[in-house]
Amino acid sequence: MAAIETLAPDALALFNRWQRGLPLVPRPFDALGADHGLSGAKVREQLRDGLARGEISRVGAVFGIGAGGAGMLCALRVPADRLEQVAHWVSAEPGVNHNYAREHAWNLWFVVTASNEAQLQACVERIEQRCGLRALRLRMRRAYRIDLGFDLFGGSAALRIADADVMPVSTALRPLAARLEDGVPLVERPWGPLGAPLGLGEGAVMTTLRRWVAQGTVRRLGVVLRHHELGITANAMTVFALPDSEVDAAGARLAAQPGVTLCYRRERTPDWPYTLYCMVHGRERAEVRQRIDAATQAAGLSNAAREVLFSTRRFKQTGGRYFAS
Repeated sequence: MAAIETLAPDALALFNRWQRGLPLVPRPFDALGADHGLSGAKVREQLRDGLARGEISRVGAVFGIGAGGAGMLCALRVPADRLEQVAHWVSAEPGVNHNYAREHAWNLWFVVTASNEAQLQACVERIEQRCGLRALRLRMRRAYRIDLGFDLFGGSAALRIADADVMPVSTALRPLAARLEDGVPLVERPWGPLGAPLGLGEGAVMTTLRRWVAQGTVRRLGVVLRHHELGITANAMTVFALPDSEVDAAGARLAAQPGVTLCYRRERTPDWPYTLYCMVHGRERAEVRQRIDAATQAAGLSNAAREVLFSTRRFKQTGGRYFAS
């Protein structure tokens, strides 16, 4: 694992700054480099190196909730002596993009994405049948703060409360969205090669992406980092049990707190009464705990029933696939 201190300063600044706002111009990497005194070729070299080291997952799009496909957070209650085997089975499913062990009786948490609801349910059912375990199925209802990237220098990304409604990707353009999930080609003029297999020219691709960004279909366009490889190895999911009438107001307050990287609402189940979730990431467990406690107090949630689930192992972390056929 590469420590953050091993990166050259220009690469670190590049990765940090361009998690958002990849320029929608013919030569985006030239535009990225201009602010750092780097050529477009050097920028692409830095990005390729980051991909090779595992610090970058891809350079591409993160789509808004509702842009297309289906997704769900799930959890299993796995006996300790079976955790390794069950985690292996879960990770083997192509539709699983995140798979973590967490400190709780429900100790294996994973995210499933698919191009439609039927594929999503089939994936979870295969996991349940193979493992002989029943999964919690926790659908997202609203995102208050999600996928703004990690500030590698300890700051917070500017808050943007997620829109309740997002314009979905049209059927005709789903193949373009699928290619963006794979990543933008690291070539001088990437938009033409991205659209060429679909019969779309450079201008048409840029016009489409500008529209998707403006309407929230694409939440973020830029470098998608793998935070573990950059030294951000402590993370905890905090869940709060709140009445339905209070969740949205509390979610907006919690999302605005320093240190909160993700904040969203999920449906409750008979076995899981929690409706409001937040993620806090950091380099040390104590630091993460302090941020959680401070955010909880500042958001007026000190008296709410809550649980803090620190991750203990990452089994899988890849990009979600909402548009792959």
